[in-house]
Amino acid sequence: MSPNNDQRSHAESLFNLCKQHQPDALSLKLASLLQSSPNTEARAMAAILLRKQLTRDDSCLWPLVSPSTQASIKSILVASVQREEVKSIIKKLCDTVSELAALILPDDGWPELLPFMFQCVTSDSPRMRESALLIFAQLAQYIGDSLIPHLGTLHSVLFQCLGGGSTPEVRIAALSASINFIQCLTNASDRDRFQDLLPSMIRTLTEALNSGQEATAQEALELLIDLAGSEPRFLRRQLVDIVGAMLQIAEASSLEEGTRHLAIEFVITLAEARERAPGMMRKLPQFIHRLFAILMNMLLDIEDDPKWHNADTEDDDAGESSNYSVGQECLDRLSISLGGNTIVPVASELLPAYLAAPEWQKRHAAMICLAQIAEGCSKVMTKSLEQVVPMILNSFHDSHPRVRWAAINAIGQLSTDLGPDLQTQFHSLVLPALASAMDDFQNPRVQAHAASAVLNFSESCTPEILTPYLDGIVHKLLVLLQAGKQMVQEGALTALASVADSSQELFQKYYSSVMPYLKVILINATDKSNRMLRAKSMECISLVGMAVGKEKFKDDAKEVMDVLMKLQGSQLEADDPTTSYMLQAWARLCKCLGQDFLPYMQFVMPPLLLSAQLKPDVTITSADSDADIDDSDDESIETITLGDKRIGIKTSVLEEKATACNMLCCYADELKEGFFPWIDQVATILVPLLKFYFHEEVRKAAVSALPELLRSAKLAIEKGQAQGRNESYLKQLTDYIIPALLEALHKEPEVDICASMLDTLNECIQISGQLLDEGQVRSIVDEIKQVITASSSRMKEREERTKAEDFDAEERELLKEENEQEEELFDLIGDCLGTLIKTFKASFLPFFDELCPYLRPMWGKDKTAEERRIAICIFDDVVEQCREAALRYYDTYLPFLLAACNDENADIRQAAVYGLGVCAEYGGSVFRPLVGEALSRLSAVIRHPNARQAENVMAYDNAVSALGKICQFHRDSINATQVVPLWLNCLPIKGDLIEAKVVHEQLCSMVERSDNEILGPNHQYLPKIVAVFAEVLCAGKDLATEQTASRMINLLRQLQQTLPPSTLASTLSSLQPQQQLALQSILSL
Repeated sequence: MSPNNDQRSHAESLFNLCKQHQPDALSLKLASLLQSSPNTEARAMAAILLRKQLTRDDSCLWPLVSPSTQASIKSILVASVQREEVKSIIKKLCDTVSELAALILPDDGWPELLPFMFQCVTSDSPRMRESALLIFAQLAQYIGDSLIPHLGTLHSVLFQCLGGGSTPEVRIAALSASINFIQCLTNASDRDRFQDLLPSMIRTLTEALNSGQEATAQEALELLIDLAGSEPRFLRRQLVDIVGAMLQIAEASSLEEGTRHLAIEFVITLAEARERAPGMMRKLPQFIHRLFAILMNMLLDIEDDPKWHNADTEDDDAGESSNYSVGQECLDRLSISLGGNTIVPVASELLPAYLAAPEWQKRHAAMICLAQIAEGCSKVMTKSLEQVVPMILNSFHDSHPRVRWAAINAIGQLSTDLGPDLQTQFHSLVLPALASAMDDFQNPRVQAHAASAVLNFSESCTPEILTPYLDGIVHKLLVLLQAGKQMVQEGALTALASVADSSQELFQKYYSSVMPYLKVILINATDKSNRMLRAKSMECISLVGMAVGKEKFKDDAKEVMDVLMKLQGSQLEADDPTTSYMLQAWARLCKCLGQDFLPYMQFVMPPLLLSAQLKPDVTITSADSDADIDDSDDESIETITLGDKRIGIKTSVLEEKATACNMLCCYADELKEGFFPWIDQVATILVPLLKFYFHEEVRKAAVSALPELLRSAKLAIEKGQAQGRNESYLKQLTDYIIPALLEALHKEPEVDICASMLDTLNECIQISGQLLDEGQVRSIVDEIKQVITASSSRMKEREERTKAEDFDAEERELLKEENEQEEELFDLIGDCLGTLIKTFKASFLPFFDELCPYLRPMWGKDKTAEERRIAICIFDDVVEQCREAALRYYDTYLPFLLAACNDENADIRQAAVYGLGVCAEYGGSVFRPLVGEALSRLSAVIRHPNARQAENVMAYDNAVSALGKICQFHRDSINATQVVPLWLNCLPIKGDLIEAKVVHEQLCSMVERSDNEILGPNHQYLPKIVAVFAEVLCAGKDLATEQTASRMINLLRQLQQTLPPSTLASTLSSLQPQQQLALQSILSL
């Protein structure tokens, strides 16, 4: 408590000594201070320290103190609850009692506490009742199960305390306890016993509002929001009344903004509680329309502040109120949670009146609304682009600059959320409109935003779409670079960078016009006020360099890199954006220059490694602390509450760290063996970051870099550039990376990062191959089992959600999207197993046997098509790679494979018929009895009327290939005179280019050995063979290897000698003109 650091440090040392050597005396002294100190600050601190030392510290003192000390402490705590009158201390005291009780009550270590609390809760003293309820509320969180035997008593106590005769403080405490009990009860019938409390719980809120006690009402709302998020279905029976009451609060202009915002938060939280109450809020009549109208009305709370027009940065939001911000955020959240089918009809009904209104605020609100709902409504809005885009472009001509700005903002946002459809369909309207908006020199904010929207538009744009507009756009952006305000120049730089990135080599035409301007800005923008301008010029130069390529850029690159090296050597301030932009610019320059960049690595790497090692700037305070984490308005501080801790994290530090980690990955990827000198340093930085839970981007970057490090090491060793290291170094690196990756995968909470980790694992297995030892393969297999189990469990939970009473089509669509992520996981598991099977072949089969119980269910008809396809592909790999050793699986798997050949899903058919071909090739006598059925199944695929349509062609080609393998390996089990001509008649195949090369090589071999069935009686099939050869040769390298093509040419020349000229002429005439020319050219040589 002393402001003097030395005094405080000395006191802390003494305190720690007492903990170690005198735990009884220390605990009793703290308890005594809590009970009898006249100083309120001392009593508060004693309560906190006692709680931490007895229950929370790593060295928990409770088990260490004597039974008599334990008895004294319990007695003092109970007495203090009865005596203490200072509200802030009562709260801390109740926390101490709750946490100690949670520790010892389950073992009957405080038998007198519950009777005392029931006595308090029925006493005449409101303070005692509040204290008991505060303790009950926390105990429900900590040890709710232990209180279930007392549920009946607790229910009647809570019912009474929520009643009208209680003080507001008691009612809030009872509300908190009620909600915590509802949340801790896992049994639905136990929860239902609390249903009749709901009217009283809501009355706690409404009566507080009616009596003008808004602080109490806000407390109640926060508690109810917690309930809405965790147990939304508890509210279902009275949903109409509760939501109606909340919307009434939100509409009441006489109430404080904070109260109205909390009421909206309650309704939005219910809408977002999809996992626990799918579809429930969409069933509520009129609620969405009413809430949408409230949110639109909040967007009108905006002033035309002159500061907005004169701002120096695009981020300046002068004139926007907290109402406006909440309205914006909630429209976004509402559309994401309820989806376009629900939101778009409501928006379509409300927006025309706003667009036609004389007040600029309403027209502005309509544009902001479209931008906010686009992400959540993207699928539905994409179908309505013909109505939406002209509506927005019309507002580009609005008389008010803030409406024009909002319209440009909407086009920018829709370009991101509805791209590339918007770009493909409306480029001819949008790009000229944006170019025109860049001429608004009276309104720099509008100009700058038009440039930013060009960035959004071009990010999802193909070079073909951009090309006709490049002259105009580049010219406009160069004008802005020279004449505009700094904010406009920054926007123009970003747009130029994006246009260059999207148009790639097409940007070469503008290089000599653009680069001089960019270099001038880079060299001359040295003032503190120009830091962002200089940073953006770096970004633009490096992206232009990448777009136009090394040859065009190399002369300027040297000059640019000299400037960057000088900048890097100077002392940049901590908040200078140059650092982050420079990290990215160096990496792009490396991508552009390739190995020529290596000499610069010695300058680039040291600061980059420092940025990658940045420690998160974290501040931890108690969640109930009255002090804010950061008193400044620093928007880069993000706070989260975990348990009783409030954690503040400086996001700018994390973003720099993530950028640095991504750049390390880029260098390793680009420089390959050239990156070898830095592998050790980088690996020791990145591998621990696989479990950096403060920031997803850092983890993703660490994950992506690992295979690049292994690849760099492997290539350096192979090319003799590994500074004398040999394969044992690669083994050592593998031994460091693989176990860490598997441990991180085991703990990773995000499904998309799990997918990235599996992808990386697959690459690492491919690179390290046989260097993996049996223990590592065992760990990989165990982790794959765990991933399959966790994913199946998540899918089962989603299946449970489909049984909810309000589940609807929109929920099914959202559920399908979530399950697609799981399918991606299964796909990556299939890749990993395929790589393991290819690497270790038959020695992997004992592990495969262990995995079978996890994989076999994936064949089931109840599984998705993607899961079944993956399971078939894994079996295909086993048969192909393990050959004779895999024969023992045929009895189990072939029936599935045969059935899957005629599945309605083309991808499953392709995997199954490919598998049949592999079984035919390697199955020998085990496969022979099934040849007849296999032919029947393949014939059904080949003869299907739509077999050669785009969606079926891969299955068709693989079926033809499989048929060829039956002809090759089981000729004695088929009627070859019928089957071989059928196979020949299917050629050439052109969809699956891998199988095409195999099949056409087989045809070549059969003709070379004068196979009777392929040539036919009296060589009648030779014209067909010639036609196939001609078509294959015309396709270049696509349908045959160079070797096969050369053999085909030799065969054609031989046939020219043996075939009657009339037969050859008739064959030639049946070919396409292009094929005739090609064949004549071959034969005339």
